Amino acid sequence: MLSEMVRIPVPTDDVTLPGDLVLPDTPRAVVLFAHGSGSSRHSPRNRMVAAELRSGGLGTLLMDLLSEQEERQDMVTGQHRFDIPLLGRRLVAAVDWLGTQPETRRLPVALFGASTGAAAALVCAAGRPDAVLGVVSRGGRPDLAGDALGAVRAPVLLIVGGHDREVLRLNEEAAARLSGPHTLSVVPGATHLFEEPGALEQVADTARHWCDERLRAL
Repeated sequence: MLSEMVRIPVPTDDVTLPGDLVLPDTPRAVVLFAHGSGSSRHSPRNRMVAAELRSGGLGTLLMDLLSEQEERQDMVTGQHRFDIPLLGRRLVAAVDWLGTQPETRRLPVALFGASTGAAAALVCAAGRPDAVLGVVSRGGRPDLAGDALGAVRAPVLLIVGGHDREVLRLNEEAAARLSGPHTLSVVPGATHLFEEPGALEQVADTARHWCDERLRAL
């Protein structure tokens, strides 16, 4: 099994995207991260959360959702970052890829989305109901998943900062459209990026315990 980060190519329908895969010695599941608009697999916040999840025996895959060319275009036009159907399809391809690899094919897959990545994760969960263990959203925009919200059967955890009022409102409205089990967890005093002391640590701890509960329920 892998214990250090391995750079891997993740094939999708139209491009191959880079990913960073880390598996503990005896992984219980693998968490696929979907970053938010304007970010990448190098997001320090997602990497911090990923490290906490690995301490609980979970593998992690952080991948870019856009190619280098698309990233350059997006820096100028912003045309890809809110293309939730595109990002969702690429997450579906990544879930399918994990299901074919010797190291991961027997592992449950959870999704962790930040900002617009949360919407893409929900679209993916709706498209692969039998393959996704659960979805965690950190400061996400689940509202951008649109009609896919009603098709999500996997449990969903929505984590929002208490001072991120507009995003909190959007999460409350999106939660009302989810037909599957869901939990809204508010981090008191936190803003959108969870930059306050201890806020991101609370996100990571909440996500790890929630994943533990999902795995115990299997």
